Amino acid sequence: MHSAPTPSSARPAPTWDPKQYLRHAGHRGRPFLDLLARIPEPPAGEGGTVRIADLGCGPGNVTALLAERWPAARITGLDNSPEMLDRAREDHEGPTAGGGTLEFRAGDAAHWTPGEPHGLIVSNAALQWVPNHPDSFAGWIDALVPGGTFAFQVPGNFGAPSHTLLAEVCASPRWRDRLDLPALRATRVLEPADYLTRLTDLGCAADVWETTYLQLLTGEDPVLDWVKGTALRPVLTALEDDEEATAEFTAQYRDLLRTAYPPGRHGTVFPFRRIFAVAQKEG
Repeated sequence: MHSAPTPSSARPAPTWDPKQYLRHAGHRGRPFLDLLARIPEPPAGEGGTVRIADLGCGPGNVTALLAERWPAARITGLDNSPEMLDRAREDHEGPTAGGGTLEFRAGDAAHWTPGEPHGLIVSNAALQWVPNHPDSFAGWIDALVPGGTFAFQVPGNFGAPSHTLLAEVCASPRWRDRLDLPALRATRVLEPADYLTRLTDLGCAADVWETTYLQLLTGEDPVLDWVKGTALRPVLTALEDDEEATAEFTAQYRDLLRTAYPPGRHGTVFPFRRIFAVAQKEG
């Protein structure tokens, strides 16, 4: 679920690097913990089993937190990155402490339809890659057990220098023909009030909020290191067969990030806005 849409079938989806993504696992996982804290107890379906789906599970590290919270549940993480799924299966798949199961399957949030009723459908930092994802909310909510919950978290920082500078470099004369990447041009998330309207119009009791985390990153060029795991993936994939071009682009973008995010005495402050929603279906 971490792959970005492409302007034509000829352009490959981004290749994901679980190791790079997990380099900032603490900061990346914190919003999910904040989301998880607001999710009510999911109801069981037929047979008394709680069914949970994680859309865009990535390397499975936050999906495993669902198993810790609800160890008797049947939990499925879905992603369309083979690299992420391999890491998730290696690190987390199997029976859980309370008699439940944790499994990982190939799936794309742009097309996923639940095959059975769920007590909880959750997504962490994945729906921003899916154009028109709010159009899928009705189908997902319909698939919830009465009293079930649909919850998600998406980045809300597309106006931050980390993203605007990336888009500017891609659109420059040097790169625009080679890096015509829709994922870097369009903002695919709504404002919190718009998510609230969508979810309440679907008959849910919705809790929607936003938080800006002032992340203190350390190390050399830490913001560049962060985006190498997420926003920069479409570019790195498009240039992966040309080491010289990759180095040139990365150096150009790195220099801009150094100016936008100068290091301080204790590290580099990287503000990151997140948007959260927890929608409970009528019981």
